[in-house]
Amino acid sequence: MKTFSKLLLALAMLAPAKIFACAACYGGHIDDRMADGMNWAILTLGVVVATVLGTFLTFLIYAIRKSEALEAAAQQKSPEKLRGSQGDKAQTEENVELPFAGSPEPAKV
Repeated sequence: MKTFSKLLLALAMLAPAKIFACAACYGGHIDDRMADGMNWAILTLGVVVATVLGTFLTFLIYAIRKSEALEAAAQQKSPEKLRGSQGDKAQTEENVELPFAGSPEPAKV
């Protein structure tokens, strides 16, 4: 493994400098059509990524607002069910029934 890393380091030091930079960075012909194509490709990639991330963020904001609206509507429709009504008998630990998966009837706790 040491030999491979030494060989890779030697090849990197002896490699021509032109392979380490693009036309715009190295000082090539930046007015060339190839450089223009590269710039448009970078811009297009950035726009596509920003559009996808923006769409995802918009969906998350929509889902959060929808959830909050549904919760507010449920509280407005039946606030006594959510807070517990005063007219019903108080549920204690003796009469709370919790359904369990796989059991045909709710289990008494």
